[in-house]
Parts: sequence; structure tokens; C-alpha cells
Amino acid sequence: MRAAAAAPWLVLAVFHAFHASVKPLPQPVRAEIQGRAWHAGCPVPLSGLRVLTVTYWGFDSRPHDGQMVVNADAAHPLATVFRRLYALRFPIHHMSLQFTYGPAGVPRPRDGDFTASFSCRQAVPSPCSGGTGTGSWSEHAYGEAVDLNPVENPYVGCGMTRDPTALRFVKRSTVRRGMVTPAVLEAFHSIGWGWGGSWAGATKDYMHFSASGH
Repeated sequence: MRAAAAAPWLVLAVFHAFHASVKPLPQPVRAEIQGRAWHAGCPVPLSGLRVLTVTYWGFDSRPHDGQMVVNADAAHPLATVFRRLYALRFPIHHMSLQFTYGPAGVPRPRDGDFTASFSCRQAVPSPCSGGTGTGSWSEHAYGEAVDLNPVENPYVGCGMTRDPTALRFVKRSTVRRGMVTPAVLEAFHSIGWGWGGSWAGATKDYMHFSASGH
């Protein structure tokens, strides 16, 4: 007796199911980020980082597998956040270790719209204050920050953005695809993370979410 064919909606539901995994950095990834995004003296050792793999919706309205390097303690909470973003069908342009840490010769999308986390660097000073460094570690150096769709959610200091492609997203009154919404904020707030778009003063970092809120 032949088995009944699966209903089309059931097949679709299986294909579109969210999944997430958390794993230690494999050797190729360790080799890629050493000297590029991590070096001796960084506040978190390589053993304290993890590769987070999640399903996300692309701007093509299709599911994709994306990866980022995050702090081991932040990995599972962030998986919960991305599960909620997936349920919202919030679109993300790119989330790839190859684009974030790959060799200089690796072709990258020209839009530069990469959602990512870990980067061992200093916090960026506001253009309002001048200077090139703050003398303190960025939350990205701990793997406890995520920059989400940086073109649609630009860093803005004194009404300016360093990325000319993001100029049309500086004004936040009209919400377009990929821009942070109240539902996205709630997803990050659910794990206790803050948003750079709520900073006091003339500097806003609309892409930036972090465990400390800074």
C-alpha cells in the first residue's frame, strides 16, 4: 500500500523551519581571524568564542544559513533572538564568516551590508568629539555585540554617517525593509541587550546591539 503524499504546506513548513547550532571555532576559522579580527592581548581568548549558525530570511524572501563569531556566553541567548527575528521574517542581507573574516582576495558583496559580531577593536569615538580611538574595548571585542544590517541601520554622529549608501536611512520616521523595528528591539531586550539607537545625545548607532547597551 502506497504511503500518502505529504501535503504541500507540510513540506513547506519543514523546509522553512528555523535551526541554530553553537560550536567551538574550527581550525580554519581560528586561522582566518588570527591577525585580522583577533590578536594577542584581546580581552577574550579564542577558546571563549563560538560559531553561531542560524537560519535567517534574506532580502530575496528565502531562508538562508548564516554564521557569526560570538562570545560563548552570548551564543545561546542570541540563537533565541534570531529565532524571533526569523519568526518575524525580518530580512537580513548577509551573515557570513567568509565575508567577515575571509582573505582579502575573497569576493564580497559590494553593498557591505554584513551582519556580524566579533571584532577585537577599540570603541569608535563619536564624530562630535573627534579623535580616532577611545582607549576602551568595543563590546565587539568581547563578542557581546551584533551589528544588524549596517546599511539600513547606520552609525550616525552629529547627523552624519560615514557610509554614503546609508544616507537615505538616517531619517528613521519611515520604516523600510531591514530597518530595526520595535519587534526587533523586543527580541534583543528579551535577553537583556541594549540598542545603540537609544543612546542619549547626538550619536546613534542604529545597527548596534550589545549586552551592556554600549
